[in-house]
Amino acid sequence: EVQFVESGGGLVQAGGSLRLSCAASGFSFDDRAIGWIRQAPGKGREGVSCIRRSDGTTYYADSVKGRFTISSDNAKNTVYLQMHSLKPEDTAVYYCRVFLNSDLKRPILLGSWGQGTQVTVSS
Repeated sequence: EVQFVESGGGLVQAGGSLRLSCAASGFSFDDRAIGWIRQAPGKGREGVSCIRRSDGTTYYADSVKGRFTISSDNAKNTVYLQMHSLKPEDTAVYYCRVFLNSDLKRPILLGSWGQGTQVTVSS
């Protein structure tokens, strides 16, 4: 069973930074992409970013491009999301997932939803 443990969220003022971490376990996903999906209050889920484990190719939603950076530590099966210049519209629960297709707009996901980590950006 694929499992994710997300951490690093919190309350930050607009313009601030946070670093999210996700420890994944349960299967070997060396040839998959792993990344982040967020859900803001009252809104649908949005693919934020993912990284392809095989070659390190990264993908970002237009809304976070230039502000967020995804990275991974393959030895630790951990993926990180460094978030800078945070905006109130970044407020959401952030979930870590394995992507089967690296398509942030129409992701095909493996496994189930974890608890996520809450990010709240105050104005």
